[in-house]
Amino acid sequence: MGRALFLSLLWVAMLSASRVVQALPYDYSSSSECLPEPLEPHYGGGIIRNADFSAGLQGWSAFGYGVVEEGASASGNRYAVARNRTRPYQSVSQKVYLQNDTHYTLTAWLQVSNGSADITAVVKTNGEFIHAGGVEARSGCWSILKGGFTAPAAGPAELYFESNATGEKVMVDNVSLQPFSQEEWAAHHHAAIKSARKKTVRLRARDSAGKPVPGAQVRIEHVRSGFPLGSAMSAEILHNPAYQQWFTSRFTVTTFENEMKWYSTEPVQGSEDYSVPDAMLRFARSHGIRVRGHNIFWDQPSQQPAWVQSLPYQQLRQATARRIKSVMSRYAGQVIAWDVVNENLHFNFFEGRFGGDASAAFYRQAHQMDGGALMSMNEFNTLEQPGDPNAVPGKYLGKLFQIKKFPGNTNDGRMAIGLEGHFTTPNIPYIRAALDTMSGAGVPIWLTEIDVAPGPNQAANLEKILREVYAHPAVHGIILWTAWHQRGCYVMCLTDNNFGNLPTGDVVDKLIREWQTRAHAGVADADGYYEAELFHGDYKVTVSHPVANATVVQSLTVDRETTDAENEYTIHV
Repeated sequence: MGRALFLSLLWVAMLSASRVVQALPYDYSSSSECLPEPLEPHYGGGIIRNADFSAGLQGWSAFGYGVVEEGASASGNRYAVARNRTRPYQSVSQKVYLQNDTHYTLTAWLQVSNGSADITAVVKTNGEFIHAGGVEARSGCWSILKGGFTAPAAGPAELYFESNATGEKVMVDNVSLQPFSQEEWAAHHHAAIKSARKKTVRLRARDSAGKPVPGAQVRIEHVRSGFPLGSAMSAEILHNPAYQQWFTSRFTVTTFENEMKWYSTEPVQGSEDYSVPDAMLRFARSHGIRVRGHNIFWDQPSQQPAWVQSLPYQQLRQATARRIKSVMSRYAGQVIAWDVVNENLHFNFFEGRFGGDASAAFYRQAHQMDGGALMSMNEFNTLEQPGDPNAVPGKYLGKLFQIKKFPGNTNDGRMAIGLEGHFTTPNIPYIRAALDTMSGAGVPIWLTEIDVAPGPNQAANLEKILREVYAHPAVHGIILWTAWHQRGCYVMCLTDNNFGNLPTGDVVDKLIREWQTRAHAGVADADGYYEAELFHGDYKVTVSHPVANATVVQSLTVDRETTDAENEYTIHV
């Protein structure tokens, strides 16, 4: 073999080997607690130099003409302190070099010298300031900020921490910035879906005497997805057969867009009308589509019925008592979840009138009236905007824990997290990081109102978001905020007015197909076993005896609650 040919073949082999993605496992851990000492930096700090400050301030600088010095705890843990701060951006920083089109996951442990303060991680690139995550830090203990971003281009950048609490010291420790290529990120999706959305099922064919049937023919057909994926629905579905057919052929769960809200059911005081949501609920249930109750109360002042906004205290008390009793007694046992108080991180209509425990008291009443449904806090910007301090994961969890601790709210298992998801350009690594932190609550997480702002990348961004949230093991369901109206949808439609798919609808249909098991057909082994990896869902299993000319059809359900020990099924044929 000539030297040139040998080198050419070697180069091809090296290129082929480089295409095999050996992804560094993703670290899903986070914390909602404020700890006496910070935990070790993720990934050993990644590309951050001197991540734990064990070498003092080596590799670190003062940002924005601030003053940075070393600090140490009584146990000897070393960290950085930004002091004499007169501007929000004055803090500790480190210069890094970013790779193009690469996802970065960021963690840092933060503390302030007095009280509490919002801190945002910012990455300064060439002419751009990227918000990568935020946390409410406290004095006397360490809080983790977990976030991330996608590098807009290759080149130098600088990571720093911003806080409006000027005059207060900001302490920083155990920082990590870990890059992942797009291929590595996709490998994380594959591994997570395999673990969280699928089960390997063993079927064993036996005859009437209980003996294994080698060579039995087995066919497994998908009937219904086990992962709740749905869309909001408008009242127009009641009288539009094309809308009905399109919707029911795809979705297994829904939320009524506006029809169950207080301003829709009681626009005039004392004159309630539930005829529209009643009809929508009957329609959904007749097609096996589960419904989320949206919503009992909405904390935004402008979204109250007009007659509610000016009620004096006692009359407002009476009105809210009638509202929660009216809507919940009507639909208790018929919905899978309630958005009890909508958007109570950004708004405080009821807290402003009744006090800081207003939401918690509503949740107590809701638990008492419909103990079988999930009780959700529904909020925006927890996933969409790392720079919104009102809704960062720590703030959301703080409100959730306040509700759970309120006297009478002991049924913790029925609480749930509702994250709306009204996106412009999504920050994919931040979405994953925020879900990591939210998962620490140990309650189901639902994406309740996903849409993407119009633009040339709308469909591509929708696909990125759906892939990210579906793959996260803490997510229990997804609802798109795409209720159809002839006049147009709220932000994002999936179809045109003839129910032909738009590019966004094509994305949804593609993922529905991808996230279900194609028909399996095969032959049982010598011991009568047939093994298949199945997405969670309902299946029709057909087993035929190779000699006795007998066929049995049986239903099979695979879900996330099924243990590995329960994944073996015997079918007598």
